[in-house]
Amino acid sequence: MAVICQLAAALAGLVHIVIFYLEAVAFTQPRIYRRFQVATDEQAETIGPWAFNQGFYNLFLAIGTITGVIVWLAGRMHAGRSLVGFGCACMLGAALVLLGTDRRMARAALLQGVFPLVALATLW
Repeated sequence: MAVICQLAAALAGLVHIVIFYLEAVAFTQPRIYRRFQVATDEQAETIGPWAFNQGFYNLFLAIGTITGVIVWLAGRMHAGRSLVGFGCACMLGAALVLLGTDRRMARAALLQGVFPLVALATLW
């Protein structure tokens, strides 16, 4: 079970790095901001600073979770599991908030939440 948890947590981290890229780096591209239900250039320009900030939240969660996997694999099981558990709980919580806020974002919430859910289910 530990290997499944570590793999799911690492994948969750990688997904959140991609989300960071989409929100903080590539958000001004129409094909990207439309994925976030943003319709116009003007809306994207207004929302851009928020998306940039949100992207960094996702990056920090990814870094913490991947660091937890590395620490765990390095033999510091309790510290690593704590970081993995916290990071994945936050990621899953954010996915549930996204789903509860806008059902049109169900696919994104599923992508954002499935790996953290697997990691948490196998962590205990």
